[in-house]
Amino acid sequence: MTEKKKMEFNIIKNAPTDGHKGYGIGSLSLENVSPVIIDVEEGTATVDIGAMHARSAIERGIKFTTNREDSEGGKDYWLVWVTIEQKPEGGYYAGVTACDMVVNREKRRGYKLLPDHVNKMDKSMKRKIIVDHMDAKSKTILANFLKGFDEDMWNRSDETLRASLQ
Repeated sequence: MTEKKKMEFNIIKNAPTDGHKGYGIGSLSLENVSPVIIDVEEGTATVDIGAMHARSAIERGIKFTTNREDSEGGKDYWLVWVTIEQKPEGGYYAGVTACDMVVNREKRRGYKLLPDHVNKMDKSMKRKIIVDHMDAKSKTILANFLKGFDEDMWNRSDETLRASLQ
């Protein structure tokens, strides 16, 4: 019995079309997107590439549901999708979108809306800034992280981003 080959999602580096017109046309490049996890309680922000596939350090071993009550008493987190683009003068933060998560380690339960996470990643890749729904403390943590990572990129970014995180 031959196993039917499944089509899987491909992450294609650089220009996905690169002159050929075959497999991979229209695929998105995730090369410039980074997931930043904000731990609201600890006041920290870290890049965790595992979040690209819902396998970040905070997500491992947790059963997620769409019911916030399942993870009652858990810690609040933000998953922030940061897309970096290039201008002639250098890189800048082009798209920044945030999604909330709650993780209760004791119960091994968490809350997140996966469709929201996917849609926000897409919006980040389309150079949107969606952070208005974040709390003030988390906005400050994110702004400090982005500035600390590369202040020149922060300064080259659209004024909308800087104003949204004030």
